[in-house]
Amino acid sequence: MAESPKITAYLKTFCGWSEGVRAIFRKYDLPYEEKDIIKNPAFRWEMEQRSGQPLSPCVEINGTMLADISGEEVERWMIENRVLEGSDKEADAPINSSCTDEQHEAMARQVMPVGNIKFIA
Repeated sequence: MAESPKITAYLKTFCGWSEGVRAIFRKYDLPYEEKDIIKNPAFRWEMEQRSGQPLSPCVEINGTMLADISGEEVERWMIENRVLEGSDKEADAPINSSCTDEQHEAMARQVMPVGNIKFIA
């Protein structure tokens, strides 16, 4: 690949699916613009307008919107569309996993868990 793809990711602050998408970008060291739809409701609105639906994560790669997608699906799409070459390297987080109970609780409270300490966002 000569140049990095242009990637915009509409993600939730605390979410298993969103973390799976981030893990793929870390795995391939891909730069991307993250738009947190929880911290900024305008990004949620933008995501819904661009994707035509309300579910996240949504990832736009070189102008193609991938709606309601897992990290595993993002990786497969990028390989199939020759955006990148596959790698046997393991991702540093699950790439096809729903939110944990802790993530749901954090989203509900807008609390960020850090070890045994919790910071209110």
